[in-house]
Amino acid sequence: MSGLWVFVCGASGAGKDSVMAWAAAHLQSSPGIVFARRMVTRAVHAASEHDAVTSEQFAQLQAAGALAWQWHAHGFSYGIAARYAQHVPRGDLVVVNGSREHAIALADRTDVRLVQIAADAQELLLRLQRRGRDAPHEVAHRIARNRQFAELRGDCTIVNQHSVADAGQQLVAYLNGLKIETAVPMR
Repeated sequence: MSGLWVFVCGASGAGKDSVMAWAAAHLQSSPGIVFARRMVTRAVHAASEHDAVTSEQFAQLQAAGALAWQWHAHGFSYGIAARYAQHVPRGDLVVVNGSREHAIALADRTDVRLVQIAADAQELLLRLQRRGRDAPHEVAHRIARNRQFAELRGDCTIVNQHSVADAGQQLVAYLNGLKIETAVPMR
């Protein structure tokens, strides 16, 4: 029996955190689906789902082999604790809020599935401006950066253009479908 890593990726402002939080809340009593918390070398902001660590702490975790996954984006380091890796051989789905750039390097892995959360460019711009976390030039950079990932294809694409519940239900349905797919038949 073997599970999967499910990387949820998308443009800044696409609503990954919100969609994942909605799905996690609706799957909390569902065995076999684990939502990993990521560590980021950035302070926690409203609507952010991560554990803040310093650059020094991150380097120590890296050196100690305490990270199952790690990547860098937007000037920050991101990591997933190694403890989550024990779930995959047990047959669990481990859902990770990932990076599109990191996901490119995972394309050939048979134990990884990629879910893309998408929204149109105008909606992304409005969300980033409302979020107020980035300076105007950083918002422009984030929007322009999306072009480099135009060819990235996921195993599932969820358009988060309307309510979070609509997108969250799609993620729940996809994860439940994967769970059935990866289950070992009873004998």
